[in-house]
Amino acid sequence: MEDTQSVATLMDSTTSKIQQLQKAFAELESHRAVTLNLQWKQLEEHFHGLQKSLKRRFTELEEQEKEFETKIVQSTEMLEKRQAAVIAKEQASLQRLQEKRDAAVSAIAIALEKHKKPCSVEPSVVNCEVNDGPSILEDKLEDSIETEHVIEDTGKPFQDGGVEVKSFPNLVNLCRNMDSEGLQKFISDNRKNLAALREEIPLALRSAINPASLVLDSLNGFYNSDVSISDAKKDSNLLGLRRTCIMLLECLSTLLNTLEMDSISSIISENVKGRAKAIAEEWNPKLDELDVDANNGNSLEAHAFLQLLATFGINSNFNQENLSKLIPMVSRRRQTADLCRSLGLSDRMPGVIDVLINNGRHIDAVNLAFAFELTQQFSPVSLLKSYLDEASKTSTPLNSGNASPTVQNDVNEKELSALKAVLKCIEDHKLEEQYPVDPLQKRVLLLEKAKADKKKATEVAKPQSKRPRPNGVGNGPRVVTEKNFYPRMTDRYPQPIYDRPYAYPGPTSTHVPSFMGAPAYNFSPGHDFFENGYQYQAPYLH
Repeated sequence: MEDTQSVATLMDSTTSKIQQLQKAFAELESHRAVTLNLQWKQLEEHFHGLQKSLKRRFTELEEQEKEFETKIVQSTEMLEKRQAAVIAKEQASLQRLQEKRDAAVSAIAIALEKHKKPCSVEPSVVNCEVNDGPSILEDKLEDSIETEHVIEDTGKPFQDGGVEVKSFPNLVNLCRNMDSEGLQKFISDNRKNLAALREEIPLALRSAINPASLVLDSLNGFYNSDVSISDAKKDSNLLGLRRTCIMLLECLSTLLNTLEMDSISSIISENVKGRAKAIAEEWNPKLDELDVDANNGNSLEAHAFLQLLATFGINSNFNQENLSKLIPMVSRRRQTADLCRSLGLSDRMPGVIDVLINNGRHIDAVNLAFAFELTQQFSPVSLLKSYLDEASKTSTPLNSGNASPTVQNDVNEKELSALKAVLKCIEDHKLEEQYPVDPLQKRVLLLEKAKADKKKATEVAKPQSKRPRPNGVGNGPRVVTEKNFYPRMTDRYPQPIYDRPYAYPGPTSTHVPSFMGAPAYNFSPGHDFFENGYQYQAPYLH
């Protein structure tokens, strides 16, 4: 402010200084020996112009200063209002917390009073119940309080005080009763409605006293000691149970993603993490025994192990290099990309893609490159062309006519599968401009026509069995109506056999059996799938 006043004073003194200059100039003219071209009028106009310019700029600066001060006042008022609102919310939260604490203390006191009465009736077991009962009861009450916090934060209350579950209300009762076996059976019985189950199970888990413990309890029986590794692949009941376990782990992870950090820490306590770590350490050595199905990226065992680590946040207890080497076992599972990110394996993906390419799994490499934005480093079109080149090289030696029809059919079927997989990959990632599909589609039509012709020739070659006439009179010549041996053609370009959009294998290790060559990306049509890209067998009950 003092600077402003001093500037104003100096500007006011400009007029007096100009007058002094005028007097000095007049005196100079009176003593001049030669005539000066410069006139006083010109000097006066120049100095007056400077004075006006300075005053105008000074006025602008004053206006800007006032505007700035106004903004400061408004910002200060806004900050004070926000601070008051935050303080009010904190006080309201503290009040609610105090009410819950008082209610919990009252509930504990009432429960202890009720617990002491049966102890006095049976004195023979007083010591056992007095020592163990209160601690167990307090744990359950504590879990119940934690669940109330979770429901308050993110759940929608319904009439019974739980969460609104419209399609499957029985889920709430099963979770509230901590009935893991009943929950497994309910999911098995309703496996045709898996999409709806996936949406409502996270809501129903809020009704459980301890959702994390319920999910861990459901993992019992994942490895049946009475069933060998080879027989487990044929046991539809065990396969169904494993798929259900994976889905429950995913649903718990979905629930945790909707909660705040305080609620998550109350559900995933240190004791729960300890249980999860013990289960993971028990499962880890069994991954060594996995068969070649793991190399095709459809391993339920490896998927459950990685999902367990991601859901309970215990991946730091295991070697990251070993975890990255498990990725090939789940390469075609739809959850693989999210699993890799949750486990902190994103930076290892370039090395995994190299391994995929070296083992002939170019489709997986392309999907992985798109999932982790590595297409600049790994050209999708080049990978797809290389994949088809290898497929065509495999079939070329057998086209000479020396191979048996069965072998030739198998080779053609592999090439057809490779073409369909590439077409599906181009469609998924919109690569039509970079990789024209017309030649590939023509080749698909050619192979499908050859397949249909061979099937027709095989059916014509079958001998016609003679049947006795209904009236029992002899076995005369049988009249056969003309039959169309050309089977109905499928859609022009059926869905490729490569069902999943992502696949992420990694280098081999003690947990990964050696790769068995380039895989055929083939799923049988007409089968049920458990919404994870893995073929689901219907007869699966608990």
